[in-house]
Amino acid sequence: MENTTYISLSSQTALWRDMEVVANNMANANTPAYKTEEPMFREFMVKAKSDASPFGRKLSFVHDAGLLRDTREGPLTDTGNSFDLAISGDGYFTLDTPAGPRYTREGHFRLDETGMLVSASGYPVMQQNDQPIIIAPNETQVNIASDGSISTENGNIGKVKLVKFDNEQELHKAGNGTYQTSADANPVEKPNIVQGMLEQSNVQPIVQMTKMMQILRTYEGVQNMLMNEHDRQLKAMPILSQSQQA
Repeated sequence: MENTTYISLSSQTALWRDMEVVANNMANANTPAYKTEEPMFREFMVKAKSDASPFGRKLSFVHDAGLLRDTREGPLTDTGNSFDLAISGDGYFTLDTPAGPRYTREGHFRLDETGMLVSASGYPVMQQNDQPIIIAPNETQVNIASDGSISTENGNIGKVKLVKFDNEQELHKAGNGTYQTSADANPVEKPNIVQGMLEQSNVQPIVQMTKMMQILRTYEGVQNMLMNEHDRQLKAMPILSQSQQA
């Protein structure tokens, strides 16, 4: 009798986790460069207490195996801000932080009080030579080419660093739209940076809403099964008690 309950609770736990991920995706539908996430589950087999179990000798439970990130590019939108940069294709910007390099596709950059190009959180955006990008106060015509070359009315001043990874799933969230990893960061051979634009979230709200409704229906079905099993156990107890007394 307990097996049905355990399996149902395992299923509900997985559905609850699925719902958390979907809700987070929807909450970030307007977050620049946010990538849709999908939970991954793995079957976990446990030996049944009795060979007479209706499920056979093993019971199948659900194990949360982590998250899969959809790394496909989101739509690009025009902002009119010359320091907003979008990556069309592969690559991540490199930020210099006190905790080490962080990587992001969220290119909403600005100049700080020293003329340094920084992220929204204030972390310096790095050049290919791993130096920060500094623009003098008298340089007002800033142009950033598709290959990342930065020039002003006074000439070329550097090149934005773009890197890529063999397996983007090895990138772990580090907060504020950034990622960290111990994997090697390789240069992008043919970078394609678009000035004055931002990459938007690749979340499809309608898809996520549909999935949320499917999860709710499944959760309700499992809950009904649990209630039916509970009622069945309650009805069985007096019968078993009478049988033992006889």
